[in-house]
This record gives sequence, C-alpha cells and structure tokens, in this order.
Amino acid sequence: MITKLIQILYNLFSNMGASTYYASMISEAIAFIAVLVVGILLLYLARFIIKKTVYKFILKTETKYDDQVINNKVLMRICLLIPVILVLKCTHTALPDFPTAQRFIMTASILYIIVVTTMVLFSVVNVCSDIYNMHQTAKVKPLTGLVQTIKIILIIICVLLIISFLMGKRISSVIIGLGTLSAVLLLVFQNVILGFVGSIQLTLNDMLRIGDWIVMDKADGTVTEINLTSVKVQNFDNTITTIPTSSMVTNQFTNWRGMSEGGGRRIMRSITIDTSSVKFCTPEMIDRFKQIERISSFIEQKEADIAEYNKANNIDTSNIVNGRQQTNLGVFRAYILAYINANPKLNHNMTMMVRQLQPNEFGIPLQVYAFSLDKEWVKYEELQSDIFDHIIAAAPLFDLKIFQRKV
Repeated sequence: MITKLIQILYNLFSNMGASTYYASMISEAIAFIAVLVVGILLLYLARFIIKKTVYKFILKTETKYDDQVINNKVLMRICLLIPVILVLKCTHTALPDFPTAQRFIMTASILYIIVVTTMVLFSVVNVCSDIYNMHQTAKVKPLTGLVQTIKIILIIICVLLIISFLMGKRISSVIIGLGTLSAVLLLVFQNVILGFVGSIQLTLNDMLRIGDWIVMDKADGTVTEINLTSVKVQNFDNTITTIPTSSMVTNQFTNWRGMSEGGGRRIMRSITIDTSSVKFCTPEMIDRFKQIERISSFIEQKEADIAEYNKANNIDTSNIVNGRQQTNLGVFRAYILAYINANPKLNHNMTMMVRQLQPNEFGIPLQVYAFSLDKEWVKYEELQSDIFDHIIAAAPLFDLKIFQRKV
C-alpha cells in the first residue's frame, strides 16, 4: 500500500515537471509523514478504546489495587510505543531511496523505545509501591528508599543501553569502559549510596516508621517521609526539618513510638520543698490531718504501728526524736500518692509513686512518677498541670513551703 502511494505521488510530481530526485524525495517524505500520522491516530484510538473499556472495567471492580494502574498511567505509556513500532515497520518501505534518513529514523526510534520502556517500568514500580503503601505494613517498613533505588538503577540501565546502541558496542564493553570513571561515580553518588544503606538499616532494624515522633538535633515532631537520601520531620510548629538518612544511623535520636504504643505517657515532675518547713508531727497536727478523708485511715494505721513499735521497744516518747514519729513531709507524700491513685485519668496498671530525690541547695525535690492514659500532648499537659496545681495548693495545709528563690 505504501509502495503504491509512493508511486502515485512520484508520477504526480513527475508530470508536474519535477526532477526524478525531487519527485522521489517529496513522494517518499509525504508517505513517511502519512505513516507517522497514521501511527499517532492509532495512538489516540488505542487510548480512547482503553479509557472506554479497560478503565471503566477497572473502576467498577471493588478492589482498589487495579486503580493504581490508572493512576500511574501504565497503559497510556504502553500506547506510546504504537507510533514508533509502525514507523520501524514501514521506514524501509517509505524511504527506499534515502538510506541515511532510514538510519537516522531507525536510530531515533530505537532510542525512543528505550526511553518509553523505562517510563513504563517506572509506572510499574510506582504501581507496586502504591499497592504496598495501601497496607499497614508500609507504615512499619516503608519501601520509599528501595523504590527510589530501583528507579535509579533503571535510569542507569537506560543510559547504558543508549550509549551502547550509539557506540555500536555490547553493554558489557560499555560498563568495562566506564570502570575508569568508577571513582568519579562513587563521589557523585556518595550521598545516594549512603542513603540507600541507611534506609535499609532503618527498615530492617525497625528503627523508624512514618508517623513516629522523634527528637534529634533541631527536629522535634512527626516523621512524614522516609526516602533514599533524607527523612522529613514535621515539627510541632509545622516547620519541616530534613535530615540525611545516613545520619539517622550514625547519630543518636529519640523515638517516642514506645510511649505511643504503650499504656500511657510518663509524668515525672518534681516540686522542691523548703527544708526549713519539714518537722515532726505534733498531736494537734495529727488530729488536723485525720480530717483529710484521703489519708485519715492511713494516719490512724500509721499511728497504731508507731505506738506499737515504740511500746514494744520501751522507747521514751517524752523526747520527740526518740523512736518512730511521723513528719509533715511523710504525711504529705502519702497524701499525694492517695491523690494520684484516685485520679481516673492515670494508668493504675503502671508504676505510680511519690518519692524524694537527693536534697540540694534549693531544698528537697518531691517527685511524682505516673503515667497518663491520654497520650495526646495537650491533654497530657493539662492533666499534669492539674495534678501539680493541686499539690502546690495543698502543701501549706501540711505546714510545708514550696521553695521559691527570692529576688
């Protein structure tokens, strides 16, 4: 058919007075353009048919996996091969008298096929990645770094194939020839290689997941992306910090995932008691403390234990330092412990205690150690503040003073 078209055009231009050379050139050029136009029309026809049939079928299915084929344009990119395949088949027939043009078109067509095939493979990789990301496992073991590495390898293969074809050599010969540039390539791709190794270590050792709250240097927030060369962290002020993936392995960082997945968020805060306000309890103080419902039974039991001990050991209680006696600080500790034990917003299945820390120049630190059931930051801080508001306000009722530096 193409040969007949060329012959008709050749006769037409010859009858119009064109020389043999120009008549042949114009007729063959028009025939080639016609082949190219037909290929482009077939491309759009194929895309139209796919959209009206395959796409509609995919969209009607219940599964969302096949939707990724549409989202990543796999079939659309495969259709890009239709015009070039037609051109390759018809070039020799359309341009029989112009071997130089044939070679140029054949070379360009093959290079086009290599590039488009790489694009199709990119889409296939994206489909696999998107399907994997639809599972919860992707949050535990993200494959962003691996996907990016595969794409880099595809690009390298594409470039090597192009160089091999243009030089007319085997791809193995090209690779050997590039061996002398290995040092330069290692230098250029140093960050990529380190990032790839780092991302593998992060994934295999489960050191980091998307959604983890981490603290590292100037980063303090949630991990939003883990890729080949960097980790993106959205801080609490909504700024974005980018950390090299390799440094996540070589440097220290804090991951709060254990707290998020655990039964509560830890409260570990202290108030400092003025040492001069600590004293033994007098009978009047004991009677007053017994009026506090949370510790009334505790004081009665404690008083009974102390009286029994002092009597059993024949201790002279006329001097208050003899034997065992209660102190206002000890009673206050018991009160705080009873107070947090009665708080429904704390996890009572985890450690709860009130303890003294090492005294210092400011006084005696009294620490509350407990776990909030609600791990959300704002509610956690509200609960912690409520607890210490009460403790600070209650301290004077036990004749205790909170240390405050005087200016």
